Amino acid sequence: MQREHSIGTHDIINMDEVPLTFDLPLTRTVKRRGKSSVTLKTTGHEKTHFTCVLSCTASGEKLPPMVIFKRTTMPKEKFPRGIVVKVNKKGWITESLMHEWHTECYGRRLGELFHKTKALLVLDSMRAHITDSVKEAIKRTNSIPAVIPGGTTKYLQPLDISVNPAFKVALRVQWEAWMTSREKSFTKTGRMRRATYGEVCQWVLTAWSIVKQSTIINGFRKGWTATCRRGLSRGFASG
Repeated sequence: MQREHSIGTHDIINMDEVPLTFDLPLTRTVKRRGKSSVTLKTTGHEKTHFTCVLSCTASGEKLPPMVIFKRTTMPKEKFPRGIVVKVNKKGWITESLMHEWHTECYGRRLGELFHKTKALLVLDSMRAHITDSVKEAIKRTNSIPAVIPGGTTKYLQPLDISVNPAFKVALRVQWEAWMTSREKSFTKTGRMRRATYGEVCQWVLTAWSIVKQSTIINGFRKGWTATCRRGLSRGFASG
């Protein structure tokens, strides 16, 4: 499809969801000789989920991130610029939110306004990504939807290969800095309050800015190499 439509790396885009929680402790404890395990302190919200939608181009450009909080109403907080904030009762992407992502994030990439050049949008086979209405919306912006075969995203999807892990590491650094930077407030029952929605959005923006362009480009290169090695290039579903 690249060769057929003369699609450059700037116009090859991958999007994916990253499931996250308000607390991001390491999954291991620290042991010292002669000492018992040390449990990392949290606010008790390590099971409070939300979703971050990331997207980037094969040339290393990062599109605005979207966060989806698990609630039915929009938080009455001030959010930082450069991030798209949504809510739904499951905290996950849906068909309608895919349309909003397509307009508010995908539509923000450079050169997208007039749809002059053909683009390739690479997605996994999650149901919300591949409904007829979503595919039609993608095609209306002069883009081709390319769906990664089920069970192969860890080998083929650039975001899964290198970008999401780097983003999660950077995000954990933001959370740890917040945990240690100042005094926290507590509820009447003595439970530490979690970070605000606005603070979480700032973590996401900062972490996303830290991910290197080279990390993104390498993720695409590894994905293409894996596709060739596995002979799966014909397995992508388009249109």
